[in-house]
Amino acid sequence: MTIKTAPYITSAIRKFEGMVLKDHKFTLPLDYADEAAGSIEVFAREVVSISKEHDESLPWMVFFQGGPGFPSPRPELNSGWVGEALKTHRLILLDQRGTGLSSRVLPQTLAKFQSPQEQAKYLTHFRADNIVRDAEAIRKTLAGENTKWVGVGQSYGGFCLLTYLSFYPEGLSGVAITGGVACVLRRAEDNYRLTYGKVLEKNREFYRRYPEHVEGVKKIVSYLSENEVTLPSGGRLSPRRFQALGLAFGMSSGFERIHYLIEKAFVEGPEGEELSYDFLVGVEQQHAFDTNPIFCILHESIYGEGYATNWTAERLREEFPEVAVDTEGPFIFTGEMISPTMLDDFANLRPFKECAELLAQKEDWGRLYDIEQLGQNTVPVAAISYYADMYVPVELSRETADHIPRFYQWVTNEWEHNGIGVDGPKILRTLLNKLEEI
Repeated sequence: MTIKTAPYITSAIRKFEGMVLKDHKFTLPLDYADEAAGSIEVFAREVVSISKEHDESLPWMVFFQGGPGFPSPRPELNSGWVGEALKTHRLILLDQRGTGLSSRVLPQTLAKFQSPQEQAKYLTHFRADNIVRDAEAIRKTLAGENTKWVGVGQSYGGFCLLTYLSFYPEGLSGVAITGGVACVLRRAEDNYRLTYGKVLEKNREFYRRYPEHVEGVKKIVSYLSENEVTLPSGGRLSPRRFQALGLAFGMSSGFERIHYLIEKAFVEGPEGEELSYDFLVGVEQQHAFDTNPIFCILHESIYGEGYATNWTAERLREEFPEVAVDTEGPFIFTGEMISPTMLDDFANLRPFKECAELLAQKEDWGRLYDIEQLGQNTVPVAAISYYADMYVPVELSRETADHIPRFYQWVTNEWEHNGIGVDGPKILRTLLNKLEEI
């Protein structure tokens, strides 16, 4: 599929912290195979060092955020991995379609459709295949048809870059992936069986660090089982929603975040002990499934190629009896496992239960990867994979890396999945240097 340049406007130019930020909005097809289907807006922020603003020879870099369903970072300081990138590149921070300032997918915007079928049809256009097509259109428009750029992807952003390598490798001079080497040779079931195992390991580590929470967590779950608890936004705090707090366990400070939340769970109210208001607010702040509905409704579709994902993570729960809510052992928190129960527990997602079910049962998803093309890749790729990664299992990342030529994989246990946010300059510079050596 040939990608064309796109009409766009530059809506703002700002200078601060030694950076120049230019805001661009592009008008792009909703469906690249059917331009009659209408258009959407895609937002991208160009960031460059003030000292290099007019350097026409400065190479370009495009960043793909993790998720799916989250916008690109908003620079506040000329530091971290962004500051490192600006030393050598002109950076494009892409708000993937449906996120940030691109045509957003939110409860209000989905409510404009007349039926769940229309909602589902619309959302089928918000996967990596079209995200990459958007990026190609932006590259050709801003950088020029003959100018390649380096792609950098965190987590799901790495999945997107493997799609990019599959279908538009001519647009890339190199690829750097942090914690996002997808399992391109496997199905969703293979991924979730491994991630469930990783989650069990993380739970054991959590309770070793905080043994007092074995009983404390059970007390919370017992309270939630016996009482109808409504969160400040109107959602329900069920035992399953509480269980999903384990999503944080794969991040560098995740154990502490949940520990500090649990330790303030109860307070003495007018009728005795009850869950405290600040605890309930804290629980809400841990999850973005309703503020970023793509993260829930389209999550498992990132694995779907020609088959229905059919709530894979939920189906596999029975293979891991330890995660049952009523287990006799320590209560096990889950990770990045999307469940249809979320469409009941999150108030703003309830209207989209049927839409989510239609997407879960969709069998005719298109291709996300070209395995043959990846097997003859010529673009240098450098990736960091984390040995204990709870979301992107290193075992399957190794298989992918072995399949793709010119692929350097750095496997380490020095950081968790969010390593680029913890030690971004070191990680990015190492990967960029490797790209020059491959």
